[in-house]
Amino acid sequence: MSIGEVLAHLQTDFPDVTISKIRYLEGEGLIEPERTPAGYRKFTHADLERLRYVLAVQRDHYLPLRVIREHLDALDRGLDPPVLPGGGPGAPRLVGAPPAGPERFRSGSEAALSRRDLIEAAGGDAELLAALESYGLVAPVPGTAHYDGEAMAVTRTAGELARFGIEPRHLRAFRTAADREAGLVEQVVAPLRRQRGPEAAGRADEASREVAALCLQLHAALVRSALHRPAP
Repeated sequence: MSIGEVLAHLQTDFPDVTISKIRYLEGEGLIEPERTPAGYRKFTHADLERLRYVLAVQRDHYLPLRVIREHLDALDRGLDPPVLPGGGPGAPRLVGAPPAGPERFRSGSEAALSRRDLIEAAGGDAELLAALESYGLVAPVPGTAHYDGEAMAVTRTAGELARFGIEPRHLRAFRTAADREAGLVEQVVAPLRRQRGPEAAGRADEASREVAALCLQLHAALVRSALHRPAP
């Protein structure tokens, strides 16, 4: 979306918001829209949800930008923001519910999560995290002792699955399948990466995200199909 389209969406709930206000929030680092080659801002739906959150907590709870930035940082790391008196706005879809299309596969934030963060995401189950690591489902960022946002997502999901009796050893097939799909994506975009020119790398990255999103959609459709298939 353009900045004008974003403004139109926001003015329904925040009639006083202006383009200058959106630019100010960008300047303060609360949103980071992409830029087209011509320099125009390009907003995603995740950017819009983030702006809604910022404007709502400003209006309803008079929070300073410094505190709002801390809330957003927690969300970026896969954590829950502090509970606000009287209830707060719904958390923007930053980590918990990423978009289903190519946006999902954009490079994540440079989060540096501790082992304690991951144990908390696993419901305080240190043994579960140790098992995830032993099966190669979670690992620190190479060369560091910290974990990234994807490790947080895996740990959280595995913790939820554990409630249904699904253990890390049952999830090894997901790791294998993910590695094979990633290999397929790289095979498709390899010719683009070998091209020269200032835009070649960008085209390769965009194609990589799009193919990865299509693989995810196909996987979900196949699982739904299998679940709805009549029993023999």
